[in-house]
This record gives sequence, C-alpha cells and structure tokens, in this order.
Amino acid sequence: MSIEQNIDIVKSILQSLLEGDIFLVDIKVKPTNNFKIYLDADAGLGIEKCIKINRALYKQMEEMGLYPDGDFSLEVSSPGVDEPLKMHRQYLKNIGRSIEVTYLDGQKKEGNLKEVREDAIEIEFTEGKGKKAVLHQIAIPVSEIKQTKVLIKF
Repeated sequence: MSIEQNIDIVKSILQSLLEGDIFLVDIKVKPTNNFKIYLDADAGLGIEKCIKINRALYKQMEEMGLYPDGDFSLEVSSPGVDEPLKMHRQYLKNIGRSIEVTYLDGQKKEGNLKEVREDAIEIEFTEGKGKKAVLHQIAIPVSEIKQTKVLIKF
C-alpha cells in the first residue's frame, strides 16, 4: 500500500474518533512511518483528548495490520504556536488575536484579526506613534494569503 492510501485509511479511522468540536488540521508522515497528526478544537484541545485519540487510533492501526511489523509511530497533538493557520475554523477561533499574514508575493502585514469571512479576513493595525497613530482596517482576500501565523505577545 502507498503512503497516500495509508493516510486515507488513518483519516477515515480518525473521523470516527473525533467527537464534539475536534477537527483534523493536517497529517504529516515521515519516511520512518512516523505519523504526525494535528488536531484542533473550536474551544481548545487539551492533552487528555490527544492522548485518548492517540491510543484509540494506534490500537485500530495495529488491529488493521497497516504496518504488520509494527514499524510505525504516532504523534497526536494540536498545532504548535509556530504552525500556520490552515483552516477556516482555525481563523474563527483566533478572532481578536494578533496575527502575521504573509501574502503570496512575500509581503507581510501584522494586525489584530477582527473578522473572518469565507473569502477574506479583516485585520486592524496601527500606523504611526503617539498622537499621529492611526487605526486602519483592511480586508485581505484568502486567495492572496500564503500563510498566517498567530503572534504570541508577552
């Protein structure tokens, strides 16, 4: 079986394990059959849920004999803060947070995520300092976004 077929099988098993507001963001597989599965949830995803899903998925993969010699590993987690947003639902749960948008042409724009629509996001940012500071809002078409990352500010 090809790795793509195995990913499809893992996705179908996962669908039966995802409950409530948990959703699949991405699956990455290293040549060593190391599956990295990124899940998220609208209300946040705790480590306990990741562990539960990991154990159930591992058990089913073993029982199905996807890797008869058991030569696979599995990591289930939420995307780290350094992972870009990939799905509409991820944008929605990050409304109000600071983000950095990288356009397809490489330009970057930082701002506060104010609104998420199907075809665009709206961010708010300040230009200038002190009394000359001006608050702007711009809509960025999703089709022009290369990637978006949440900025962690302390």
